[in-house]
Amino acid sequence: MEQHVHHDMHHDMGTNAMALSATLHCLTGCAIGEILGLMIGTALALGNLATIAIAVGLAFLFGYALSTLPLLRAGLGVGAALTVVLAADTLSIATMELVDNLVMALIPGAMDAGLVNPVFWLSMMLALTAAFLAAWPVNRYLLARGKGHALTHGYMGAEPVGARRYIPALTTSALIAAIAAFMLGGLVVSIADELGASPATGHALASVRTAS
Repeated sequence: MEQHVHHDMHHDMGTNAMALSATLHCLTGCAIGEILGLMIGTALALGNLATIAIAVGLAFLFGYALSTLPLLRAGLGVGAALTVVLAADTLSIATMELVDNLVMALIPGAMDAGLVNPVFWLSMMLALTAAFLAAWPVNRYLLARGKGHALTHGYMGAEPVGARRYIPALTTSALIAAIAAFMLGGLVVSIADELGASPATGHALASVRTAS
C-alpha cells in the first residue's frame, strides 16, 4: 500500500512538472503574439476589438510555430507536425488567449494605454500571469490522459539529420528570459518617459502662469 502511494505521488509530481513545462512553452508563443498584436493595435490606434483580433491571431500563429519547429527537427513533415501541434496546443492556447484578453479588457485604460505608458506593460504582465495560471490545470488534465503535450513527447530529443539541423532549436527557458527582459525594458522605458515628462509639464504650467 505504501509503495502504491509513493508511486502515485511520484507520478503526480512528474505530471505537474510536465504540465508546468508545457504551459511555459505555450506561454512563450502566446506572449510573443499578444505583445506584438497589442503593440500593433496601440501604435495604429485601432479599436479594442481589432486589436484583440490581431493579438489572438498572432498568439496562435507564434504558439503553433514554436511547437512545430522541434517536430520538424525530429523528422516529421510539415503536415504531420501541424496535425500533432493542432491537437496538442489548441486548447491550451485558447485558454490563455481567453483569460489574457479578458484581463486586459477589464483593467481600466489597459487597452488604450500607449506603448510608453507603464499601465500597458504592468497590465500585460498581470494578464500573462493570469493566463498561465488558468492554462496550467488544463495542460495537467490533458497530460494525465495522454493528450495535449503528451502527443509531442515521443518526438523530443531526436537528433536532426541533413538540412533539418539548421532548423533553430529554441529553448523555452531562453524564450521566457528574452520575453521577460523585453517587457521589463518596456516598463523601464515607459516609467522613465513618465518621470521625464513630469518636470517638463510642471515647467510649462509655471511659464503659463507667469505669462498670465
